[in-house]
Amino acid sequence: MRTFSKQEHKYLQVADGIEQMIQEEVLKIGDKLPSVRVLSEEYGISMGTAFQAYYHLEGKGLIEARPKSGYYVRFNNRRFPGRLSVKKPEPVVNAVSTQEMIASVFSNITDADLINFSIAAPEAALLPAAKINKSVIHALRNSPNSCLYYEHIQGNPELRKQLSKLSFNGGIKVSHEEILVTAGCMEALAMCLKAVTAAGDAVAIESPTYFGIFQVMESLGLKTVEIPTDPVDGIDLEYLERAIKKFDIKACVFVPNFNNPLGSCMPDNKKKELVALITRYQVPLIEDDIYGELYFGKHRPRTCKSFDEEGFVLHCSSLSKSIAPGYRIGWCIPGRFLEKVKALKFMHTVTGTTLTQVTMAHFLSIGRYEHHLKKLRALLHTHCLRYVQGIIQHFPEDVKLSRPDGGFVLWVEMNEEVDGYKLYQEALKYGISIAPGQIFSATGEYSNCMRLSYAHSYDDTVDYGLKILGGLIKKQMRS
Repeated sequence: MRTFSKQEHKYLQVADGIEQMIQEEVLKIGDKLPSVRVLSEEYGISMGTAFQAYYHLEGKGLIEARPKSGYYVRFNNRRFPGRLSVKKPEPVVNAVSTQEMIASVFSNITDADLINFSIAAPEAALLPAAKINKSVIHALRNSPNSCLYYEHIQGNPELRKQLSKLSFNGGIKVSHEEILVTAGCMEALAMCLKAVTAAGDAVAIESPTYFGIFQVMESLGLKTVEIPTDPVDGIDLEYLERAIKKFDIKACVFVPNFNNPLGSCMPDNKKKELVALITRYQVPLIEDDIYGELYFGKHRPRTCKSFDEEGFVLHCSSLSKSIAPGYRIGWCIPGRFLEKVKALKFMHTVTGTTLTQVTMAHFLSIGRYEHHLKKLRALLHTHCLRYVQGIIQHFPEDVKLSRPDGGFVLWVEMNEEVDGYKLYQEALKYGISIAPGQIFSATGEYSNCMRLSYAHSYDDTVDYGLKILGGLIKKQMRS
């Protein structure tokens, strides 16, 4: 009989053990699993706990129940389509020119009638609205001025204390005095970039990378040097060093944890090497860690900032992807550039919104956030697996997929005959929105790719959307 720690639910330990056997192909697709009664006896658990374990695996799409027959293995992650390719051209400086296509793709981003695979943010059903509303009421009742007055320039002190505690999860040890609250992560990135660059400067970015970074850089008159990014372990450090020497790079903007759109997570030892590299050349690194808390494994990956001893890492993050997109709570830890960033914040917005900051300070202080995150991580992991299965079922066999260990998105590499932007235009006629690959590069690369968000629960509508996309891809390949 197996024993369990008190820290974990028994059904999850049982489910994890079975999942591992499926991954290692001890249990193969089509194999029958032990009956609920046998599972109960083998693990020394109740029948109810055994059912919970199977329900959990069924929800992930790994097993299926067959009437009057029992449970069978349905899916193995090793059935993922082929791995993505990595392009490594010689480094060049590019002007940013993606604005028009980005505007076109996201002009209808809030259309409720769309099957929207474009938005890399949680659907409303995944957010704890009722509990947040209680924190809103608490904020109003306990504020001496009903949250009507200006907030502290750096942000609400209690919120910054809570963010200091939250940052410790990623290995960052800072006081609240070193944190600046912003209007979402994009404002944090923009102010940090502005603090360390001037118009015309070259900035290293991942390739592919989040299109919002291009928009910020274009508004600041900056140029890009795209660094090849491995779909598994992140940027090519040797390539980055060559680019720094060749182009007088003034800053780097990277998303080390669950890069958008690849979902890659740079190993912690590689982050340490990256920080050592940028420190040696004194090139500021703006670290976007907006997805860092949305990991699928047992532990949160460390941040680059956790290895920073000389203050060259400007760490940026937000609550927008995890709990309240509309509240626009972001923050940065700018290291040695704090005073510059603080001056820019004062110049542009003076301070942030009082009510939302006080609300989030209360929500974080009473432990509700971590409880919510545990649930959200499990749901997103399940969504990811189900979407992969849908893609395998409906898309051509030659597609290649990313294998994210966190975040919201899948990167799909299609046949070279397929044009992502044309696919977007055709899909829109069926009420389906995707993010074409071209908007994730300043040079219009990745024309045969697209990004799909799995933020929405897998249901018949999602399945229909993937089926239509698969048909449109096949149609382009035949034409």
